[in-house]
Amino acid sequence: MRILFTGGSACGKSTLAESIAARMPEPRYYVAAMIPRSSDDHRRVLRHQKHRESTGFVTIERYTDIAGLNLPQGGTVLLECLCHLTANEIFESNGAGTHAKQKILQGIELLAQKFDNLIVITNDVSSDGLDYDEDVIFYVQTVGEINSELAERFDCVCEMCCGIPLLLKGSLPEEFLSV
Repeated sequence: MRILFTGGSACGKSTLAESIAARMPEPRYYVAAMIPRSSDDHRRVLRHQKHRESTGFVTIERYTDIAGLNLPQGGTVLLECLCHLTANEIFESNGAGTHAKQKILQGIELLAQKFDNLIVITNDVSSDGLDYDEDVIFYVQTVGEINSELAERFDCVCEMCCGIPLLLKGSLPEEFLSV
């Protein structure tokens, strides 16, 4: 099963995605793409890693090049978050730069082929209507294009709004919706 979770920040996507992934077959990998840049970030990462250990996840910090992940076949992967991964691919020196969209889609396709279940968490980054500089506009457009491609390819697309899952495409087994 391929599931895309989208929505605004702090709307419950990660909580529901983790809950669903924790009920899917092992091995379970949690691919975290946020680069910790401050001591608060590092503390948050450690706290999240510790929490995920108790739910059967192996956490992999991967900031770019998800196609290069060398993991055994089968099981479940949760990728959080597509927005961090995209920013890293565009703006980090070891990223794909203007080829970020192709690099990310290639990596996600490889994960989809290799694993029985793939859950990707993303954000709605283009609905604020603000003006941005050229680099940020490229980032926002890239995230939007990747989100659209994944929504087309994935079995289920779920938008979270105030903690409420709104299924936009496909369905989830009822037991997955009780967090």
